[in-house]
Amino acid sequence: MRVAFDAKRAFHNHRGLGNYSRNMIRILSESYSENEYFLLNPKVKKNIDFPINRNNTKILYPKNIFYKMFPALWRSYGCISDINALNINIFHGLSQELPLGIHRTKIKTVATVHDTIFMRYPEQYDKVYRNIFIKKNKYIAKNADKIIAISETTKQDFIHFFNAEPDKIDVVYQGCNNLFHEKISREKLAEVRVKFRLPDNYLLAVGAIEPRKNMETILKSIKQGNIALPFVIVGKETNYLRVIKQLIMELGIEQQIIFLHNVSIEDLPAIYKMSDIFIYLSMFEGFGIPIVEALSVGVPVITTRGGVFKETGGNTCLYVDYDNIDEMAAGLELLLSDQNLRKQMIDDGLKHVQLFSDENIAKNILKTYHSII
Repeated sequence: MRVAFDAKRAFHNHRGLGNYSRNMIRILSESYSENEYFLLNPKVKKNIDFPINRNNTKILYPKNIFYKMFPALWRSYGCISDINALNINIFHGLSQELPLGIHRTKIKTVATVHDTIFMRYPEQYDKVYRNIFIKKNKYIAKNADKIIAISETTKQDFIHFFNAEPDKIDVVYQGCNNLFHEKISREKLAEVRVKFRLPDNYLLAVGAIEPRKNMETILKSIKQGNIALPFVIVGKETNYLRVIKQLIMELGIEQQIIFLHNVSIEDLPAIYKMSDIFIYLSMFEGFGIPIVEALSVGVPVITTRGGVFKETGGNTCLYVDYDNIDEMAAGLELLLSDQNLRKQMIDDGLKHVQLFSDENIAKNILKTYHSII
């Protein structure tokens, strides 16, 4: 089988979509090495910062001078002639997009859809970007041969917002980087603690600092519950950071809060591992990969009740209403005081994440591929 991927995010994005794309490429090229994989990259990148199986994987760039000057157009539709020439069996859009017009070729298409947050919270998106993305998703719903949703929640949302055919959508959960499954040495833990000046005990949150991540409720809960532990926030700086810092000052907890920006994936598992509790109180997600990351290294998790979060965390997490400050504060106090509960949650979490193993992901993706060829 010859499979082409829209791999733009794999090369140029270091957040959720990029992590998903890199992980999917790695899993399939390792688990089904007899296939050939072609990674479409609209922009040349000299330093490839993730491992590629060179025996069965090739990178494709625009060849035409015009498309080299306008790589977005090559990705949007110009690449079709290139992949047609390679006798590709399946084109897989890893980040909720397909090249326009590909439905008129003999190439079978699969698109992964991650979430419909841009439909639920339109005010958080640029209007022009949102309108373009809506059109791209309508194209997927109508023309893709198969759609992979990363959760049942995302599947139902895609049916609701884009009138997609339910039988066309397969749910295939995603996993996390293999670094989160490897044993972390004492030396690595010590190195990371010194590097980021981390305290002996701390609470942790990981994710972009934006309104949807609901950092305000966590901060207010720490204040209301008189939680003395430092709170480490790992995330990309955004304009919303100013709002959060203002709230921290108003609450008078400046000395407890530690912001870490530009943390490498190599250091992140150790930061998770050394934390006492991981908090993920997002209002809405398509999946919630940080929950899997935390469970994989053995950290108890407090997360949001409802939505996709029970799919991701199973029966292993402590669930609270995302806007309930009292319940959040009580949850922190409970987990910090009940060591038996903490141990049980950690043990259950390590078992639960086996659902998101490379083996299960690869098997289910190939099942989708074979259903259309």
